[in-house]
Amino acid sequence: MASHDPYTLGLRAVPDLEPKRWIVRYRGFVLMPQSDLSWLVRPERSPMPVLPFRAPASSLEDVKALVDWRLTRAA
Repeated sequence: MASHDPYTLGLRAVPDLEPKRWIVRYRGFVLMPQSDLSWLVRPERSPMPVLPFRAPASSLEDVKALVDWRLTRAA
């Protein structure tokens, strides 16, 4: 027999309205694609040899090349 407990309605699964996000780890950085097709690039941990930055809309390979370039410039 079904229960009519008002609290069971709050336990119902709600569909996920935001698309699943994925990240890429590369050479100590976390590369996160953004909804405007740009990339957010952050160091995984401190101390940070390169500060967090946003990369323009481009391919994953282009973002990796930008990380490499910034690392060589910071060295």
